[in-house]
Amino acid sequence: MAVIQLKGARRDQIGKGAARKARAAGQIPGVIYGHGETPQPIAVDFREFELALRGHKGSNAIVNLNVGGGEVTALVRDVQYDPLSRAIIHLDFQHISLTEQIEVEVPVQFVGIPVGVKDGGGILEHLVRTLTVKCLPTAIPASIDVDVTALNIGQNLHVGDLAPGVGYQMITDAGVAVAAVVAPAAEEVVAAPVEGEVAAAAEPEVVGAKGKKEGEGEAPAASAKEGGKEGKEAGKEAKESKETKKEKK
Repeated sequence: MAVIQLKGARRDQIGKGAARKARAAGQIPGVIYGHGETPQPIAVDFREFELALRGHKGSNAIVNLNVGGGEVTALVRDVQYDPLSRAIIHLDFQHISLTEQIEVEVPVQFVGIPVGVKDGGGILEHLVRTLTVKCLPTAIPASIDVDVTALNIGQNLHVGDLAPGVGYQMITDAGVAVAAVVAPAAEEVVAAPVEGEVAAAAEPEVVGAKGKKEGEGEAPAASAKEGGKEGKEAGKEAKESKETKKEKK
């Protein structure tokens, strides 16, 4: 991996206000840390950073950062972007040695078309986007190629199934699934209604007193009313009969 030359400047002021001023002046605020040193706020020219990394492949760029007349070899650890404008708003540099191994995240590149996708209509699922490896800074791969051609529907590909890398050691656990081919989602089939069911559905059921036919449900109520009236009259007649008998005695 080529080492990129980049100029920087120390920042005396820190905080959100100072960072905004740096960005307004065409600079990207950042920090460099590592090797037991106190983190140092710095800034690099926005245009110069873009030009320096334009031809770089992968996400782990190594730079010779010239700050205040001294050069520091550093790894671009993190690039922060504005969520709306996507402009770079902050950089993290890690001071490294080219003779010491480091752990880095390397993007995964899927190669080929799975047989389960090509012949069975399956869907390839990307279960991870990066893998962690350990290597010398100059041996960091731009990506890790993962051949998914042999995957059929229902099969997974794990880290342990990958071919050993050249110049790096895999740190991600061997049991981690990298990719899988799954069956396509079944389409829901709605059965056509039977002719009788259509007729039944067309005539909604009427619930309540308004739906009763003329005369339905009213007779019992009337009978109950009349029965109550007749009971009262029968009771009155029985009382009058008793009183008559007493008078005759």
